[in-house]
Amino acid sequence: MGSDSILFQEIHEQPEVIERFAQKEQKAVQRLAASMRNADIRQVVIAARGSSDNAGRYAQYLLGACNRLPVMLTTPSLFTVYQRPPRFAPNTLILGISQSGKSPDIVSVLGEGKHQGCMTAAITNSVASPIAAQAEHIVGLSAGEERSIAATKTYTAQLFAIGLLSAHLAGDSERISTLGQAPTLLRQTLALNSDVARLAERYRYMRDCVVIGRGFNYATAFEIALKLKELTYTLAEPYSSADFLHGPVSLIEHGFPVLIVAPTGALTPELKEFVKQLHSRKAELLCISNDEKLRQMGRCRFPLPHAPEWLSPLLAIVPGQLFALHLAAARDYDPDRPRGLRKVTETR
Repeated sequence: MGSDSILFQEIHEQPEVIERFAQKEQKAVQRLAASMRNADIRQVVIAARGSSDNAGRYAQYLLGACNRLPVMLTTPSLFTVYQRPPRFAPNTLILGISQSGKSPDIVSVLGEGKHQGCMTAAITNSVASPIAAQAEHIVGLSAGEERSIAATKTYTAQLFAIGLLSAHLAGDSERISTLGQAPTLLRQTLALNSDVARLAERYRYMRDCVVIGRGFNYATAFEIALKLKELTYTLAEPYSSADFLHGPVSLIEHGFPVLIVAPTGALTPELKEFVKQLHSRKAELLCISNDEKLRQMGRCRFPLPHAPEWLSPLLAIVPGQLFALHLAAARDYDPDRPRGLRKVTETR
């Protein structure tokens, strides 16, 4: 069922989606970046839910590290349920990230930002949606219809959009050029599919696990955990490696599954020590990494192409998507129709 599913097709469409985005939406991203510079934007407030919220976590690290912009994830219930929206600081961009662009709480945040005189922008797969109607700047994802309930190609398109915005905002031609390599790197990562399908069988009876990521890939830990929850009904909890050591590490016992996202970068030395500690505690390690020594400490190993750390979340999510897909299939679950879920969730 896994390889016959719509979800399988959409996971494998991701390189083409990124290529299409780069061709069709580059100017929209450039216009937004130019407007941010002209308005002297000093901070970004992101409104999002679900996978889009995880894309927002990536934006926190990327826009913070590469553009020196403080980025916060807003609390939509303050705008809707409590009707006590905070006052935004001057020179703030209110950025809505949403696949469907329909959730009333996200729309209300942009509406309030507009009311307060802030610049508003939307990254969405539906450019005719309510969120787009509240946005001064619209960046379409050009992902085509996403028919499977679990977000995959829209998520990676959101990451790419954020990466391109950061690079254009900084006027960084080297990073813009590196982003052009993303489709090729994604295709290389998708070549893992048959290996992931085989390894997933081992975890047919896994009921709980933790997913670890830090820095740029903190977002990846959250997104993989979400995919495992919604597709396989596994109690998968995401943590940064630092937070995990502040208490939750006591969960670790012989055979406890820990999926670690650890591409090479500034955190490599720390993550190697972290993995060694878990290995000494006999954890069942599943390592997503392009560092061979770190990866070899895992019982299951998912190699990644070499790429700059800031770009790695676009690649590191793919083994997680494939693992969730094939684990669902191993359990005879329908990956296209997870129980109790629908494609568009509207919250207030």
